[in-house]
Amino acid sequence: MNYLLDGNCSISNNLAENIIRPFTIGWKNWLFSESPKGAEASAGIYTLIETAKANGLNPWKYIKFILSDIPGTSLLEYPE
Repeated sequence: MNYLLDGNCSISNNLAENIIRPFTIGWKNWLFSESPKGAEASAGIYTLIETAKANGLNPWKYIKFILSDIPGTSLLEYPE
């Protein structure tokens, strides 16, 4: 009902549907993860990738930055 009160609100939810489409398509692949922890790890990395995309960031650089900030870890140098 907000779109009736505010003309700036979109009537369509296509933007939200397009954002979750890769997740919806990929979830069947996750059914075959080796273990629940493996599925959680995949979901965590996927969340980081989609967060980077949603904010207009390079997903590879974003993940590299996030993981390099974890105490006790060191990332190898990978080509950009």
